[in-house]
Amino acid sequence: MASQRVFPLSCVVQQYAWGKMGSNSEVARLLASSDPRARISEDKPYAELWMGTHPRGDAKILDNRISQKTLGQWIAENQDSLGSKVKDTFNGKLPFLFKVLSVETALSIQAHPNKELAEKLHRQAPQHYPDANHKPEMAIALTSFQGLCGFRPAEEIVTFLMKVPEFHFLIGDNAATQLKQSLSRDSQTVASALKNCFSHLMKSEKKVVVEQLNLLVKRISQQDCVECMACSDNTVRAGLTSKFIDVPTLCEMLSYTPSPSKDRLFPPTQSHEDPYLSIYDPPIPDFTVMKMEVPGSTTEYKVLVLDSASILLMVQGTVTASTPKAQATVPLQRGGVLFIGANENVSLKLTVPEDLLIFRACCLL
Repeated sequence: MASQRVFPLSCVVQQYAWGKMGSNSEVARLLASSDPRARISEDKPYAELWMGTHPRGDAKILDNRISQKTLGQWIAENQDSLGSKVKDTFNGKLPFLFKVLSVETALSIQAHPNKELAEKLHRQAPQHYPDANHKPEMAIALTSFQGLCGFRPAEEIVTFLMKVPEFHFLIGDNAATQLKQSLSRDSQTVASALKNCFSHLMKSEKKVVVEQLNLLVKRISQQDCVECMACSDNTVRAGLTSKFIDVPTLCEMLSYTPSPSKDRLFPPTQSHEDPYLSIYDPPIPDFTVMKMEVPGSTTEYKVLVLDSASILLMVQGTVTASTPKAQATVPLQRGGVLFIGANENVSLKLTVPEDLLIFRACCLL
């Protein structure tokens, strides 16, 4: 058993082009709050904060008493810290990646396979599907966001096909007619027609997509848009005026838009875009994120003991963390990240009378 099973982490920031720039990014602000030495470049995007053991973003351990440099290395030598069920089920590996996203422009269209399909794709084309795990995705809003998930009612899509010739061109006459005729049929027929429409759009040549989008933007900008349903739809209008005009814009005519600020769970094989301010990307359905809100009048808060390794993120507040087994305490403030081994007792003592907002990721089997 490891003697030190609770320790702070320095986590990797991914600077993808779609991220918010500089201090406008919540990822950058969390980083700056947790590390006074961090220097935020206002001309660079700060897209994702990764908290876990991913090979492209293995968190560093901020405890000089521990010989291993990264969380992945430490867990490989201390697998009991995962919890007995997690260790046995997931071959001694941490089975989730905890993230914060700060998004400026639309991301790619994604469809996460279920476990069976993920294994099949991994065998067939490991260069394109390097992970054999399925990845249901749960999004939790730190601020308001708007995301696309699933499909609009087929009747709305048919209306778009009738009123937006550029959209109809990319879908094609046959697929558009199939969808229109499916409206009077059963749900399986509608689903098949939707699949055909989506496949035609996603397989369109990039050059043709760009041409049709340019025609659409030019037409909308030159005419009275009162009679154009595409422009009367807030989601599509926002897409047409955004900096990112590509296939995701057209997918807004196909996709359902859930209400802002609602947590969303994206099941395997369901397509979605990723314009979220906060998102957590687990490869298992038993992944859990706990939200802890503690009033500033509290002097000490006992963290729930779990039979699972967990990662804790401080979004608001200032505390010192302590365990019965360790003499030293760990100071944590906004942006601080703490690894907690399975079955560990952790107390958080508030050092500033300010409300705490904490998120904790774990795997409950």
